[in-house]
This record gives sequence, C-alpha cells and structure tokens, in this order.
Amino acid sequence: MPKVLISDKMDPRAAQIFRERGVEVDEITGKTKDELLAIIGDYDGLAIRSATKVTKEVIAAAKNLKVVGRAGIGVDNVDIPAASAAGIVVMNTPFGNSITTAEHAIALMFALARDLPEANSSTQAGKWEKNRFMGVELTSKTLGLIGAGNIGSIVADRALGLRMKVVAYDPFLTAERAVEMGVEKVTLDELLARADFITLHTPLTESTRNILSRENLAKTRKGVRIINCARGGLIDEVALKDMLDSGQVGGAALDVFVEEPAKASPLFGTPGFISTPHLGASTNEAQVNVAIQVAEQMADYLMSGGVTNALNMPSLSAEEAPRVRPYMALAEKLGSLIGQLAHGALTHIAIEVEGAAAELNQKPITGAVLAGLMRVYSDTVNMVNAPFLAKERGLDVREVRHDREGDYHTLVRVSVRTDAGERSVAGTLFANESPRLVEIFGVKVEADLVGDMLYIVNEDAPGFIGRLGTTLGQANVNIGTFHLGRRAAGGEAVLLLSVDSPVEEPLLGQVRALPGVKTVRALKF
Repeated sequence: MPKVLISDKMDPRAAQIFRERGVEVDEITGKTKDELLAIIGDYDGLAIRSATKVTKEVIAAAKNLKVVGRAGIGVDNVDIPAASAAGIVVMNTPFGNSITTAEHAIALMFALARDLPEANSSTQAGKWEKNRFMGVELTSKTLGLIGAGNIGSIVADRALGLRMKVVAYDPFLTAERAVEMGVEKVTLDELLARADFITLHTPLTESTRNILSRENLAKTRKGVRIINCARGGLIDEVALKDMLDSGQVGGAALDVFVEEPAKASPLFGTPGFISTPHLGASTNEAQVNVAIQVAEQMADYLMSGGVTNALNMPSLSAEEAPRVRPYMALAEKLGSLIGQLAHGALTHIAIEVEGAAAELNQKPITGAVLAGLMRVYSDTVNMVNAPFLAKERGLDVREVRHDREGDYHTLVRVSVRTDAGERSVAGTLFANESPRLVEIFGVKVEADLVGDMLYIVNEDAPGFIGRLGTTLGQANVNIGTFHLGRRAAGGEAVLLLSVDSPVEEPLLGQVRALPGVKTVRALKF
C-alpha cells in the first residue's frame, strides 16, 4: 500500500480521500528540516502547501518518493529540476484557488479606487473626512493584465462585467484566445502607457522577476494603481515606494512580498499603499478545494498511474491511463530493445504512431520510449527523468503521428540515428493489450519481448539452428521461445530467443564462434 506524508496543515478531507482511495497517510506537520529528512525516506508521496521546503537535500533522502503534490499554485518551495532528475513527479493544483485569488485582486482594486482602508480608519477614529477621500470609478477605466492565464482570465471577465476596458500582456496569449476573452493583446510598453490599473498574474521566473522594475514603473501612466496577488518579486518594492512618494504611482495594493512573512517593508506606512498577508487563496472554499484536488491527483498517480497538473511530466488522466498503459508498455520495450542494440552515440530519435495509437495522447508513449532507452544507462530511470536525461545527453526527440492505415491495427515505431547509421524497431499490441515486436532493423519478425533473450544475426544456412540449440543445451540453457525472421532465403536472418537463464560470457563467445554468426547480443526485459 502506498504511503503519503502530509507535512503542512491541510483540510482534513485530504487525508480522508487518501484513505478512501487505498493510500496510507500520516499527517505530521511543523517538522524542522532535520526532522523531515529523518522520516521522508518512508514515504511514496509528499503533500505540501508553502511551508515545507522540498530541497535537493530532502529529495536525496526521499529514496522511495514518487510524487510531490502542492496544494496551491506556486511551487517556489520545490526544487523541480532535482525532483525531475530523481524521477519524482511534481504536481500542483492551479485551479483550486483561482476564483478566490481573482476575487481578491478585484477587491484590492476597489479598495484602491475608493481608498477604503484609510477611510475606514479615519471614520472609526471619530473623524468625518468626507472631502478627503475622493475616489475614482472603475467604469470605463483601462485595466492592464500582466499575465492572462487562468487567474488573469477570471480577473478580465470580472473587470469586463464592471464595464472596464481590458488590455493584456502575455507572451503565450494567442490572438484567438484574446478575442475569446474579450481583451486586447498588447506589448508590455503599450500596457504600461495605457493602463489606469495594472494587475499581475504571472509566476515568478527569471523572465518575470521585477517585470515592474524602476524603468518600467517610470513608463506607466501617471497616477496608475497597481495590484499584485501573484508572487512577490514581480515588482521592485523600493522603486514602487519611490514612485508612490513622487505620485507617478497613485496607489498600490500588494498581497505578496519578496520576503514572507513580511514583517518589515519599505512600503509599510507609505500613503496610498494597501497590504494584505498573502490572502489570495485564503477562503474556506479554496482551502477545501486545493486539499481535495491534491489528494485526488496524488492518489490517482500512486494507485492507477493517472497524471494531472504535473509540472515535469505529460498529463495522463486516470480515465486515459488504462487505455494508454498497454501502449506505454510496448513503447518502453521498444525503447529498451533499441537502446540495447543500437551501436554508437545516439543523436536523434523519432517515435511514430499509426492506427489506434495515433488517436491517443502521444506524450506518455514518448516518455515510455525514452524511459526504456535511457534505462540502458541507469537503473533509476523512469518516465519523469527520462526526458531530462535525454536532453542532458543532447538527444533530439521527434514525435510523428500518421493518419494512414498500415498492416496492423496499431503500430509504434522507434527510429534512432547514431554515428553507425539509422536503426528502427516497430511493435503492435496483440489482442489490444499484449506488446509484440513485429519488425527489427527492417526484418519482419514477431516476438514477445520478455525476460532474458538472445539476439542473433546470422547467415541463413541449413544446420545453424541445430548447432545453436546444441551449444545452448550443452551449457544447460533452456530455450523458451524461438522467433525467426529473414530478408530472403539464404540471406541474412534474425533470431530472437527467450531463454530461462541469462546468457553470459564465455557462452556468448561460443555462440559468436558458430559458422555464419555475425552478431550476438544478450538482452534483458
């Protein structure tokens, strides 16, 4: 039974879902780094929020860990490259708190427009400063979205309902999607020059860090109001303070800071500044939603192989997984076969699918091929770290989908290019579930790839099979199955034999010494 650790405070429904799905779960929160290191090796899954830091050191100690699930969007506290290299899936729940965060951004926009916090403090202090708090309407104002993904699109929808005009800067926003959202796609400089209000909805990456730098803040429309409910570090906080003091920025509301908890900030006490303590996801509904989602996603992966909202692996829903799994098994065997047989350094690999396989999600099939291929170099390879290792080795990966009808109802072909030339193998599914090899290096051959096997290329001549059987028999090696293919009578033949025990030197040398033998290779699946 898989075992999961919930290391941060989470809605109790998460643990309940794990247990209902057949996953053992421990809820142990508040552990120090050393305490976490001492226990993490016992777990297959780790469910976290923002408090637990999943560092390289933690990953190195997590010998059995298969999946990390972040209940929320941001994964700044997870070393994703280290997790990928270790074959650990990293998931988040990007939609569980989207509405809550979007609503908080809208709330802060209203608060800035009408100076609500200051007006509240003044009124409760017994003052009646009606003329002091002259706000602005949102209607007809221009809202600039920096980031038009899931949360940004919800903010845009709410802003359009307030009769605002919305312009958006997002390198990944297509023209079609902009039309669908009802926003105008613009450059960052255009947004800065036109927006009355700016909201940020991007992750923190090297390209977005300080996207509102001192230079960019100086390009804004005078009196602009800025809201950030995304990530700390998107705005230069010192520059923002100066711009508020000068009046270039008319107001700012931050829910997130470069350093959190934000016990001190140059912005605190600045007129026109509003702050909240990272409340974007802090509603009862959001806390329940992300806890439920992370438990469901992790349980799906541990129990059925379903992958949802993974940041370092192709998605494969729990419903898809049973249908795709046989193809993944076939793909992994083909990758392993060509990895064991291909000579020279691999530079290119192509994964082609046709027939029924062409109707499926190809990413998991590609991942399985790479896992089989890369396992030749390391026993710890899986679908998560295989693409990472392939990229590290400079391997060019290409996916091809064919609509044509071939000789088989479904076919997966794996071709590689090495300094010794091109090689390809192909396989199908027998009865839609059993992987079977149907072609190897241009030779038609039907074989199951299981256990210990021998691959032999020889001249097709009478008496060879008898001599081979005698040689193996004298060494007490029993033949399980025997598969033969040849290009033409009397030409080159390919033999694939399954054997009941591994064939090692010097027996391999004896087989190589048989008349007509060109190549001998021991295989293992």
